Amino acid sequence: MTDPSLVSANLTRRQAVAGTGALVLASAFSRAATSAEDTEVIARGTVFEDTDGTFRRKPNARGIANVMVSNGREVVKTDADGRWALPVREGDTIFVIKPAHWMTPVAPQTGLPQFFFHYAPKGTPKELGFRYEGLAPTGPLPASIDFPLQRREESPDFQVLMFADPQPESSAELDFVRDGVLARAMGTDAAFGMTLGDIMFDDLSFYPRSNRLFGSLGVPWYNLPGNHDMNFEAPDNRLSRETYKRYFGPRSYAFQYGSVTFFMLDNVVYQGQAAAQAEPRARYHGEFGATQLQFIRSVLANVPPDELVIFCMHIPLRTVLGPDLPNQTAVDRKAFLQTISGRNYAASFAGHTHTHEYHVFGPEDGFAGPGKHRHQILTAASGSWWSGPLDVRGIPTALATDGSPNGFHVLTIEGNRYSTRLVAAADPAQSHLRLVLDYAYHASIEVLREERPGVLFRGPILQEAVPVADLVVNFFSGGPDSVVQAAIGAHAPFLPMQRTIAKDPFVEQVYAAHTSSKKPWVNAQPCSHLWRLRLPAGLAAGVHPVEVRALDAFGRTHEAGMVLEILAS
Repeated sequence: MTDPSLVSANLTRRQAVAGTGALVLASAFSRAATSAEDTEVIARGTVFEDTDGTFRRKPNARGIANVMVSNGREVVKTDADGRWALPVREGDTIFVIKPAHWMTPVAPQTGLPQFFFHYAPKGTPKELGFRYEGLAPTGPLPASIDFPLQRREESPDFQVLMFADPQPESSAELDFVRDGVLARAMGTDAAFGMTLGDIMFDDLSFYPRSNRLFGSLGVPWYNLPGNHDMNFEAPDNRLSRETYKRYFGPRSYAFQYGSVTFFMLDNVVYQGQAAAQAEPRARYHGEFGATQLQFIRSVLANVPPDELVIFCMHIPLRTVLGPDLPNQTAVDRKAFLQTISGRNYAASFAGHTHTHEYHVFGPEDGFAGPGKHRHQILTAASGSWWSGPLDVRGIPTALATDGSPNGFHVLTIEGNRYSTRLVAAADPAQSHLRLVLDYAYHASIEVLREERPGVLFRGPILQEAVPVADLVVNFFSGGPDSVVQAAIGAHAPFLPMQRTIAKDPFVEQVYAAHTSSKKPWVNAQPCSHLWRLRLPAGLAAGVHPVEVRALDAFGRTHEAGMVLEILAS
């Protein structure tokens, strides 16, 4: 396979490489001389219109003005002839920020956009002994780094497939990604898709196969790295993404589609081998860092305030699992929120926790408005890391630690407005609500293991248990501003349910009953979208209909029901 980090200056050899990386671009035969002592040089090039699909800049090719180009720190705009110049250091990646109504080349087998040039004259240091191959030497800086774009009509209304944490640990689990979630997304009319980190579970040799599988969806696919996409042999954070860069490009970048600007951010900081050996939980922490915040500011300076901006990252801004744990949240969350203050039309998305959560930030968090900033942690494609009993397809049920189904999300854009929709991998029709009865929440793990999953939480229940029994609703897409109501009994009025942050009793029983198929670190965790209502004490023995309706953050109503069976004493 051709190394994607290599860019030939020979125009006759610079063809689109099916697969993995920078099919863009050095277009001159001469190269600018650089010395080993140089810490910074000036890179130059052109953004041009590729009218014949060859990705080559012809002598009469038209340059494209006002296109952003970045080195990951500074951002410049091309001049009237499409020319740009930027300082660059060894290890930098230079990339074009795709503008609306234009498209970069896309590798045909993988759907990976090709929009970058790695500047790694010596490549990844061989003496580090990386298990997974990093960047090959790119040689001296080319005299001109040219980025081709083709015209593409883009609607202001479109959809995006959003995946988080596919995280296959083996070839078999990559089969689960293929059959469990990608099969659900086949035939999509989304404009493009993205994965928000943990593309792999440490074994980066699976990248090529994974990329081909995601490429089968037939849409461009953007990626950002997670904490399991690192080279753990790296001495520090600077070299921790060499294999990721080989296949996907820059660690952080941005692109535009329609009237929306998307940021794909790397907020996982590797703390190095020494820290990891001293304390495994200290292997990494969440942080954007000053350089990345500078990049965000530089891009936002060129985005009108009435346009929507979407920020994507791996480690969330906040989680109910540990709001201030450095390996669960971004330690400079406040600085990030201050950086994006003033954006009325903005949202952010993350993965990492294998839970599904909504959070809202205001002035007390550093977001100065206008309004509030909404942040969503996407459900993991792998759920409980591909744990649990096999379903009828032979795929683990992978129920997430907060009771959410594994799957993916569909982001719907309408101008500067957005909404998301959860698609459950096992049963897309059940992507919103699960109703159970909780009258056995003090049961021991031995009891939970003995009972068939669901029996304790579906009934029937004895009449004496009614006064101490709760209806529990896991509203997978629920958040702090959701409203959930329930009507228990024929012609009964709808009553408000109480949101609580607690472990889902149903997922506790499922895990207890299937310990042999559960990975050892998988345990029920607090759920941020659980609602409770105590059953009416006067319910008679017999059968009673239960109806639940829930209003999500986007004003959509979801409904579900169950049959409550009460046995006479």
